[in-house]
Amino acid sequence: MARKRFTPEQVIGMLREAEVRLSQGEGVKGICRSLGITEQTYYRWRKDYGGMKVSQAKRLKELERENGRLKRAVAELTLDKLILREALEGNY
Repeated sequence: MARKRFTPEQVIGMLREAEVRLSQGEGVKGICRSLGITEQTYYRWRKDYGGMKVSQAKRLKELERENGRLKRAVAELTLDKLILREALEGNY
């Protein structure tokens, strides 16, 4: 079965809907079934996105992308530094 991918905006919307339905007394199993997700997915989403607003989720994604870019840059510079140190010592 193909795995569905939800955007952070969709996830936050589903979590808000689930919160409303939980406050009305509906069970987690029924909510998950109607949303088309597993309970495990619901709890993972709640852990990752619980209490977040859509703008915060977008900002989080931007920061994760920027962090990944910076990590690659640091790794590249570290490799260059090691190569230059070896060349300086004459240990080709």
